[in-house]
Amino acid sequence: MAVNKYVKIAAHRGMTGYNIPGNTLAAFDLAIRYGADVIELDATKSADGTLFVFHPQTERVALRKNVDIRRMSDAEIRCEVLCNEGGDRTVFGIPTLREALEHLRDRCIINIDKFADNPAEIAALVREMKMQDQVYVKNMNVPENHRIVEEVAWDLPYMPFVHHTDPWCEALNANRRIRYVGVEAVFDKEEDEVASRGYVEKLHAMGKEAWANGIVFDYKRVIAAGHNDDVSMLEDADQGWGWLVNQGFDIIQTDWVPQLKQYLISRGISK
Repeated sequence: MAVNKYVKIAAHRGMTGYNIPGNTLAAFDLAIRYGADVIELDATKSADGTLFVFHPQTERVALRKNVDIRRMSDAEIRCEVLCNEGGDRTVFGIPTLREALEHLRDRCIINIDKFADNPAEIAALVREMKMQDQVYVKNMNVPENHRIVEEVAWDLPYMPFVHHTDPWCEALNANRRIRYVGVEAVFDKEEDEVASRGYVEKLHAMGKEAWANGIVFDYKRVIAAGHNDDVSMLEDADQGWGWLVNQGFDIIQTDWVPQLKQYLISRGISK
């Protein structure tokens, strides 16, 4: 079965370890060092209106505090340091999105997650920094979100989340003022339309990319029809990442950057 000549690796919040938290500049540097082509990071807005790199609703784990970063001032956020997996404070603070973008300039593609929470502000910052060619932004695949992208982020590469099926790809490709570059396919069954090789080939015929998410959020939430990081690491990479490769996906998101890199090299589809 023919597969893509090259598959990109997307690092979920960078590359983390026991004492190196995700969504930090250090985690991003490590991911790039070990083979990531794409850095996935989260953007959220402080009470003062500044965009920071942080996943909201993870404060109890990341900071070991019952707070909401969205209600904190810039000064309060600047005083925080992230905790490691054991709950101890590290030396890593919370960067602003501006700082992260500048740090990653010309080094990789940047997937700005949580774009849907603050689309106008994120788009304006990327545009101000003249980094439109270096980002992906995403939201749910519904007409209202397409309209928002058309209004505030028309010049940013856009990859909607497509769940199970995708009724909009031809319309987005044909007649919208949107820089539509591909999709992130979300599926829990191999039989889902967006999991099929036929669907991926249709995207390729339109010049679009297909992104698959191999990370495991928790054991109750099945994504990628079970062809995920856990299967790849604990059982058989051919049944995990390999299945996604064989379906033709162009980008695989992972928490295991070096291991996925070595697997792709073994398949002859990595630089």
